[in-house]
Amino acid sequence: MKLVECVPNFSEGRDKAKVQKVVDAAKSAGVTILDVETDADHHRCVLSFVGAPQACVEACFRVAKTAMELIDLNTHKGEHPRMGAVDVIPFIPVAGVTIEDCVKLAEKLAARIGGELKIPTYLYDHAARRPERKDLAAVRKGQFEGLKELIGKDETRTPDFGPNAIHPTAGAVAVGARQQIVNFNLNLDTHDMAAGKDIAKRVRASGGGLPAVRGKEIDLAARKQVQISTVLTDYKKSSMAKVLATTMGLADEHKAKITSTEIVGLLPRQALVDFAIETLQLENFHPEIQILESRLEAVGALGGGTDWMSAGRIVAEAMSNTDATPGGGSAAAISGAMGCGLGEMAIGITLKSKKLDEAKRAPLTSAHKALGELRATFDRLAADDAAAFDRFMEAMSLPKDDASRPARMQAALMHAAEVPLKTAQMAAGALAVAKQAAPLAGAAVASDINCALHLLKAAALCAAENVRINIAGIKDAGASAELGTRLEKTLAACA
Repeated sequence: MKLVECVPNFSEGRDKAKVQKVVDAAKSAGVTILDVETDADHHRCVLSFVGAPQACVEACFRVAKTAMELIDLNTHKGEHPRMGAVDVIPFIPVAGVTIEDCVKLAEKLAARIGGELKIPTYLYDHAARRPERKDLAAVRKGQFEGLKELIGKDETRTPDFGPNAIHPTAGAVAVGARQQIVNFNLNLDTHDMAAGKDIAKRVRASGGGLPAVRGKEIDLAARKQVQISTVLTDYKKSSMAKVLATTMGLADEHKAKITSTEIVGLLPRQALVDFAIETLQLENFHPEIQILESRLEAVGALGGGTDWMSAGRIVAEAMSNTDATPGGGSAAAISGAMGCGLGEMAIGITLKSKKLDEAKRAPLTSAHKALGELRATFDRLAADDAAAFDRFMEAMSLPKDDASRPARMQAALMHAAEVPLKTAQMAAGALAVAKQAAPLAGAAVASDINCALHLLKAAALCAAENVRINIAGIKDAGASAELGTRLEKTLAACA
């Protein structure tokens, strides 16, 4: 499964209603929201989400469009540098994609924003088409106010996409591809901005400080503090521990101390592990073995390993992909998993009731356990269905003169019919369990248990469609008939 992270930064950190509208715009494209972080002093929101590549492109476009409609930079004032309503949109590889793939996604989005929204768009970092635009700070230099005076006059400020003129309210946007970074802020016990400026300059790489570190002093007016806002563009070159120690030393020169630090948005687990190793001066420490959660994930003890969000990813892939997988069979399994989950929830709430008739407790407990086990099966079947179709396509792609091709195609078709048939059978079994539990569940969860019944029946009917279309291609009449008979018995049980 291909997975990309996007972290659009947009220029609104005070109006919660506006922030929510932008977040909702991203959600509507089928991505999974990871984090929403706002800051009133910065007057900025950092939104993080993951999804299938094309779903992320669509989500970012909707974010840009909504921000353009809601934000007017002519009245926007905040401590963080900005040149756009949506200021920066990076694509970050997570799973099954490369940085080169993310460059292509950035180019696709930039072309849409420039062409459809008429916002000048600059490519930065790995997507930069000019060496000087690799650095985001250089792209954003002058901010909204400065850029609108130069764009169209200074050739070096000509955008990569869109009009060679500032958007009157939305400004401009930087779209790029990058690796994981760490946004690490350090708050000082002083409000001396001159001291903050000196510290920030000497911390950042461009001022002769730490490599792969950007830094700027921020006025936290409400707290009467200076913040040294840093970005670790490569936390392997300059770790958080190194930034902390360096900033601490420079602050001491100004008779100031660090009172607290902040992580903005998300960061890789390894960055924290590196901080612990460096700070504790650990010897012979092996994170993949000695960190409990890492070890549990490695052996699959946490139930599913990297498939932690398989349902959401399948939905996003189905929506955005032009491939045939994941398709109806996977959707049927997801419906089954949702039905089981709703049933578990309704029964679980009922079991917690102090007024529950004790005679109902045993059968409800048994139903709760059974639905949980079936839900786990559906999770696996969602991926199995996509894999079954891929297996058939592999057989079909063999050279036509390959003697093994017909037999392999028939075997793959049989398997492709068996998987959704199992999904239908599991749905029928789960439906029977939920039907028995429904009269025993509390009145407060009646709608939930009824929804579970509808979802489970839908799972069986959708899976049946996939069985039938694969049966039609099976040349062994006996095998085809046997599969058909099993399917009809299964559906009869769902009536």
